[in-house]
Amino acid sequence: MHWYLVHTKPRQEKCAQENLERQGYQCYLPVLPIEKLRQGAVTVSDEPLFPRYLFIRLGHGNSAKSWAPIRSTKGVSRLVSFGTTPAKVDNYLIELLQQQQALLRHEPQRLFSRGEKVQLKDGPFAGLEGIYQMSDGERRVIVLIELLSKPVIVPIRPTSVLKLS
Repeated sequence: MHWYLVHTKPRQEKCAQENLERQGYQCYLPVLPIEKLRQGAVTVSDEPLFPRYLFIRLGHGNSAKSWAPIRSTKGVSRLVSFGTTPAKVDNYLIELLQQQQALLRHEPQRLFSRGEKVQLKDGPFAGLEGIYQMSDGERRVIVLIELLSKPVIVPIRPTSVLKLS
């Protein structure tokens, strides 16, 4: 048994994984928890580490499951190949990815980082730059702005803050 790489249709990695697993294939889709803005609130969602790719474990020989249904599985574009030879992925790489994913599982990639420069997009302080402090857990973020030469803490909706690069 070896790991191979499946190229999926855009944003259909999870669909392809579910359909392949339903057919009895062993798959692995490495994901990272990432904070995103959805409907004005910060939520955490699992995003693929390698967009449009997932790993599949396949065997060789008469006792191995047929590879033919993979191409016609919903969400799958093709099996990645070099010429006519499917691209093998080292077992060590898969084990390493699984270990790293287990470590990062509980700490999502944050939308904003403490100390990061941001700009307020709307409201009475629109256009002012500030420094992101933290999320207050109630659909708001805390930003430090300078007002009349004094630092002022402002709670604001996450959708009203723009990250400055």
